[in-house]
Amino acid sequence: MTVSASFSYDVFLSFRGSDTRYGFTGNLYNALSDRGIHTFIDEEELQRGDEIRPALVEAIKQSRMAILVFSKNYASSSFCLDELVKIMECVKAKGRLIFPIFYDVDPCHVRHQSGSYGEALAMHEERFTSSKENLKENMERLQKWKMALNQAADVSGKHYKLGNEYEHEFIGKIVKEISNKINRTPLHVADYPVGLESRVQTVKSLLEFESDTGVHIVGIYGIGGMGKTTLARAVYNSIADQFKGLCFLDDVRENATKHGLIHLQEMLLSEIVGEKDIKIGSVSKGISIIKHRLQRKKILLILDDVDKLEQLRATVGGPNWFGSGSRVIVTTRDKHLLASHGVDRKYEVEDLNEEESLELLCWNAFKDDKVDPCYKDISSQAVAYASGLPLALEVVGSLLFGKGIKEWESALEQYKKIPNKRIQDILKVSYNALEEDQQKIFLDIACCLKGYELAEVEDILCAHYGVCMKYGIGVLVDKSLIKIKNGRVTLHELIEVMGKEIDRQESPKELGKHRRLWFHKDIIQVLAENTGTSEIEIISLDFPLFEEDEEAYVEWDGEAFKKMENLKTLIIRNSHFSKGPTHLPNSLRVLEWWTYPLQDLPTDFHSNKLAICKLPRSCFTSLELSGISKFMNLTVLNFDGTECLTQIPDISSLQNLVKLTFECCENLVAIHDSVGFLDKLKILSAFGCGKLMSFPPIKLISLEQLDLSSCSSLESFPEILGKMENITQLELKYTPLKEFPFSFRNLARLRDLVLVDCGNVQLPISIVMLPELAQIFALGCKGLLLPKQDKDEEEVSSMSSNVNCLCLSGCNLSDEYFPMVLAWFSNVKELELSCNNFTFLPECIKECHSLILLNLDNCEHLQEIRGIPPNLEYFSAGNCKSLSFCCTAMLLNQELHETGNTMFCLPGTRSPEWFEQQSIGPSLSFWFRNKFPVMDLCFVIGPMGKDSILFRPIMTINGNTMETQLTEKRCCLDFRALDYHILIIGTKYMKFGECLDKPLTKNEWNHVVVSIGIEPTPKDVIVKQTGLHVIKPESSMDDVQFTNPYKQPSFKEKQRLVDIVDCHRQFMQQQTTLVSLKPHVRQGGESFSLLPPQACKNNMNWDSNSTGITSTSSVQGYEIALQNLRLDMGVLQFVQQRKRLAILGLSQQRRMASLDLQQRRGREMVSLLSSPSLELMVSWQRRCITSVQGLQEQHLPSTIKQNFEGCNGIYEAKVSEMVECNSNDGNDNDRTSSPVEQLPMAKEDRVPSKKYQHVSNMAWDPMELEYLVHIQKINLSQTTQTL
Repeated sequence: MTVSASFSYDVFLSFRGSDTRYGFTGNLYNALSDRGIHTFIDEEELQRGDEIRPALVEAIKQSRMAILVFSKNYASSSFCLDELVKIMECVKAKGRLIFPIFYDVDPCHVRHQSGSYGEALAMHEERFTSSKENLKENMERLQKWKMALNQAADVSGKHYKLGNEYEHEFIGKIVKEISNKINRTPLHVADYPVGLESRVQTVKSLLEFESDTGVHIVGIYGIGGMGKTTLARAVYNSIADQFKGLCFLDDVRENATKHGLIHLQEMLLSEIVGEKDIKIGSVSKGISIIKHRLQRKKILLILDDVDKLEQLRATVGGPNWFGSGSRVIVTTRDKHLLASHGVDRKYEVEDLNEEESLELLCWNAFKDDKVDPCYKDISSQAVAYASGLPLALEVVGSLLFGKGIKEWESALEQYKKIPNKRIQDILKVSYNALEEDQQKIFLDIACCLKGYELAEVEDILCAHYGVCMKYGIGVLVDKSLIKIKNGRVTLHELIEVMGKEIDRQESPKELGKHRRLWFHKDIIQVLAENTGTSEIEIISLDFPLFEEDEEAYVEWDGEAFKKMENLKTLIIRNSHFSKGPTHLPNSLRVLEWWTYPLQDLPTDFHSNKLAICKLPRSCFTSLELSGISKFMNLTVLNFDGTECLTQIPDISSLQNLVKLTFECCENLVAIHDSVGFLDKLKILSAFGCGKLMSFPPIKLISLEQLDLSSCSSLESFPEILGKMENITQLELKYTPLKEFPFSFRNLARLRDLVLVDCGNVQLPISIVMLPELAQIFALGCKGLLLPKQDKDEEEVSSMSSNVNCLCLSGCNLSDEYFPMVLAWFSNVKELELSCNNFTFLPECIKECHSLILLNLDNCEHLQEIRGIPPNLEYFSAGNCKSLSFCCTAMLLNQELHETGNTMFCLPGTRSPEWFEQQSIGPSLSFWFRNKFPVMDLCFVIGPMGKDSILFRPIMTINGNTMETQLTEKRCCLDFRALDYHILIIGTKYMKFGECLDKPLTKNEWNHVVVSIGIEPTPKDVIVKQTGLHVIKPESSMDDVQFTNPYKQPSFKEKQRLVDIVDCHRQFMQQQTTLVSLKPHVRQGGESFSLLPPQACKNNMNWDSNSTGITSTSSVQGYEIALQNLRLDMGVLQFVQQRKRLAILGLSQQRRMASLDLQQRRGREMVSLLSSPSLELMVSWQRRCITSVQGLQEQHLPSTIKQNFEGCNGIYEAKVSEMVECNSNDGNDNDRTSSPVEQLPMAKEDRVPSKKYQHVSNMAWDPMELEYLVHIQKINLSQTTQTL
């Protein structure tokens, strides 16, 4: 099993058999075979009985490249097109080459599916639509064909035109070119390439090897033995065929050391230009030659194992050294080296996961990918030991091949103590490259400080060595010896073992002479036997066992530290001692002892160098703490969790203190005033001190962090006695503060204020005086109270804050709160008001000229927004179910979104009418040329059923899916959408990256498919509608088309289009008349809307701003659309007349008639029940609302048949139900009407909007007419009972 990129075939031939099998393709196959190029041609290599499809797909995958012979009838074969799709998938996934040959075919016809290719695809489409079997899958299949043809035609190939040249000469040129492409010997990658495929794809995506623009350099870094070289070779084999010059320089570090930089330059030039005896006199001359010879050549260069910057400068000085499209890969152990050379694209090789590790181990140990069941447990131990390092898995697996289980157990136990020499030597290369002080801190971390927080490691090393060690830690990170994960310092298990082995070698036999002690058994032995010496500098005792284990208990006499005269760092955690220490060395600089066993420190302990003192969970009280004040150089003092501590005494002598914490001291009730006057104090934390009722005044000029969270008895913030300019963020969580002092303004540099569940908080009016306060987050407070204004503070209220982000989420805000708040924070840019109870936003919000973001999610009582800030870009009103129709219309106004820089989300079920291109479902398409258009996108989404949904538009341009990202961080729906929502996204919020030009066909039309991506993908999300609006004049409609510009409609299609345009114009006129009645309706008016006709719903692109339909797919589609449109017009006219009757009823409902007339009409109505036809019911209701002036009766049933003419049988059954009204015996049209007085109507018989809701919301399907008849019967029955 090797990945030396070996293939079963050199070339795969794709062609239309009936066109070229016995002519051009057959001759080409023979010529390739004669040259020794192993070529696959169908029915040649496949044995009888094989299933053609799987075998063919496998042949494509096992071929180094594919030759595509595009002939006139190629696209008429669905088999050929499916084959082409598979080939293009292989090109994209595996970097395979394709070579298109346009055999007597115009390449433009293939690229744009015009000519014979357009006709063939149209036939496929007609076949799919006519059968309607698996229609959705077949249409997706058709789209894949089009994309594959477009992508294949964009690749440089050969065009053969009959009569222009001899065919045999043309074939000779092809064979020569193919031969040059495949005459490359692939590199050996690995015997067992486990886990390589995904990593290769990641590096290839960084390289963007498919693009011919620019020169990209990618750095691959990681610790030794992680597989950097293996990965680089695999990538090389995968993409080498795309380049004109190739060079893989192995072991740059070793070659440069042995032979010098000039030798590297000579090797590089020799491999790429093909000249063997290249001699370069100097490095500078070599740089000039490389630039001159290669600056126009597209090359692939791999530099393996680089360890010095001068090596890169001599071989890869800059992108301008090589031709456009060139790619360079550098492997190194030093991440900083890449950054120093300006390499921005970097990939850190990841450990193998457990499954991959086990597979690689099995290949080496058992020569199979499955583990022997007898070795399952011991194999798991070996995998755990290797910790995903491929080198260790290969070495251990090879050494234990053929060994018994006992031998495996013995070997692994030995490796844990003393690592394998081969592994150790490879890993130690990085250690040997460090400076002496860097080696020391690496060993300190590997032996004693793994897993500590980075800030804590920095503090400990700074105290231990007396100097800052940040730079040294950074060097270790760059060389991949340590990592910082989630703020903690960690390192690979085998790197840790390497470090501990190096430390052990200093004194392999005497524990007391080790510089560092970290293994708990060794420490217990040294303490119990009192064998320590002055060589010991660090002790880190952290029991990995449970407290009840006997080994966690240390039996000693307390005298062991007397001999450790140079002990600088003592860290003891999770342990119990039989007694406390009688002596601590005065050399100590770091003392950390959890559950310290005594109530005080030894009396002879007078370390003037002690910098860090941490005694959490100790037995100290306030009196014993007084002894701490003698350590004048203390910078860190920690008494967290000390239950007996009741007060903090005078610590004014500790003027060097930088960090003071007494968190979770449950009985602490008093703090001495001296705590508030420590000039160097940067961190002060009283978190969780539940009985603390007051905090002393503070004047801490260096303070950066103050934590008073979870102090459940603290009700007032401390007075601030002077300017404190270093505290930039203040978080107060779960502390019931009632008020802030006016002196709060002394936090002059405060930028962020966070209040979480702080009860009823009264913000200080002086908050507006903080010049740098940028963000206020108040979350879940019971209420934010308006501040009281004293006479001295009145002038402050007229000021405006510089806060640009104000979050008042879930703070029970009322309507009265906003006028003053908006006056204070008129400069706010982001305003978060979600989950509140106010009912309206006042008109003064229009004065917030800087407001860009407004979030009103889950404000269920919000009804009105009385103004829109002029520069609003992001708006969200998710689940604002009470929002009025007028507000929704205002927020969806076209002028508001005409700049293309908005992102709005609000409840709604239909795209605004001003979106030119609309489609039912999750996607739509258009064509553009020249510049990508500025536009707005609209999606109707929901319900979602998720708490938070991330989304982004997806653009597929000419078959290439773009990595479209939204530029703002708030590109998610942070609410559980209970109904449909309208989402509008402008171009400003879409970022395509640097490679937008990559899929574009210059000076030609580019096909774009727009859809939306949602993460995580919910099963119940419905994308109901998608819309697109082109922003003008930034984009010209001359450069945007919503139909395929390369596919012109036939004469018959054009005639159908004219019919639809004419019918559509009539429909729009009818709709306009209907909407014009809206001002006369007092109830239910918000349900009136302009509805696109049924024709537009059926795969039609409808422009509400024009007079007609812009596109359709086929003649059949035109006919169906025309029939549906005429049907819609009939329904529309029926609805119009019903609404006119409703309007007249509303205008006359207060008129009262005599009781006699009411009874007479009641008897008449009862008589009508004998003929419950739709005509009689309509006639009765019409007469009930007729005015006393004598309204001329409307002959509705007589016009129904005319309205539905041209439907050609569609919904004939439903149309006939309405036409039947003419044949009833009691036809109103045959009666003589006379003016009558309006009936007096009872309150329950008036015409409220809900009775006509089924009319105003008339849907597409005439089936709803049956529902109309049913409702009329119910109304008639109820009225009869009332009378």
